[in-house]
This record gives sequence, structure tokens and C-alpha cells, in this order.
Amino acid sequence: MKTLTVRKIPPELGRALDAEKRRRGQSLNQTVIDLLKQGLGVGTTRSNGLARFVGVWSEEQFREFKEATRQFDEIDEDMWR
Repeated sequence: MKTLTVRKIPPELGRALDAEKRRRGQSLNQTVIDLLKQGLGVGTTRSNGLARFVGVWSEEQFREFKEATRQFDEIDEDMWR
């Protein structure tokens, strides 16, 4: 296993890490490892956070949206000259 020393941690980051460690009930080492894995997407699938919005519209809502935004599908030829 690799050992890593991080120097010159800003005070606000140190406080945030301590608070997170207490919240999780873990050691500081385990908290930092978990946060690094989460931030780098190691051992998990990275997510942009949008998955929770998939499939939340009804078909009717989707049709209304498509109708309301239909004009954005049209190209104004004069504008592109």
C-alpha cells in the first residue's frame, strides 16, 4: 500500500475534514481515503448528479416541452449568411 503525506493543508480544509470525520464516525485517514475515491471516481461509477431526473416527466409533460421548444429546432437561414 502507498503512504502519502500531504503538507500545508489550509486551516479551513483541516476544519472541514475534522467535521466530516466526526460526521462519518471514521478516522481521519479513512475519511480522506473515502473522499479521494469519491472525488476521483475510483471504485464507483462517476455521476454528474443528473440520474435522479431521468424519467420524471410524464409523456404529456414531454410532449408539452417539445411543443414549447419546437422553434429552437428551426434554423434561420438569413442569420447564418
